[in-house]
Amino acid sequence: MNIEEAHKKAMEFLKEYGLSHKNLNERFIFRNILPEEADQAVLIEQICFPPNEACSEAMMKERVAMAPDLFLVAVDRVTGRIAGFLNGLSTNEDSFRDEFFTNANLYHPEGRNIMLLGLDVLPEYRGQGLAKEIMFQYLRRESERGRKTIILTCLDSKVKMYEKMGFCNNGIAKSSWGGEQWFEMTCVLNFN
Repeated sequence: MNIEEAHKKAMEFLKEYGLSHKNLNERFIFRNILPEEADQAVLIEQICFPPNEACSEAMMKERVAMAPDLFLVAVDRVTGRIAGFLNGLSTNEDSFRDEFFTNANLYHPEGRNIMLLGLDVLPEYRGQGLAKEIMFQYLRRESERGRKTIILTCLDSKVKMYEKMGFCNNGIAKSSWGGEQWFEMTCVLNFN
């Protein structure tokens, strides 16, 4: 899939889901993470990813402190707890590398691209469309901010899921985070 096809697919995704999913927006509040929620993010990351892939506690707390505007959390309106989140770092780099997972100083606030570092949804909230809604809202928000491209890495088992969300599979990534083979995927938001 070339860049124009990937952009078209992303726009179709946005069109299909409109501005937001009504039921999910009635059940969850979508917003930036708060500093006092860093411990929740650490725990959720440990639940959602195996130890070799999970972000360290120190690194997660550093990301929350440095770039809270690049987190999007879904807070359960009943419990007041985070049900899931997406986080990334903005940069002017065009390719994903493992250092994005370990070095928050690669964060460039006005960067044209976002390197997504994790999409986490607690097991009890899965299968309800929450991950897709978090991603949709993140893509919309970053498009409105003028970001050019969203880049992520995923295991082979998740490639189809991200393709359905408008991402283009660029093949095997340079990343070997956690000793795994990853695929690099991109979603073009703006051609500027």
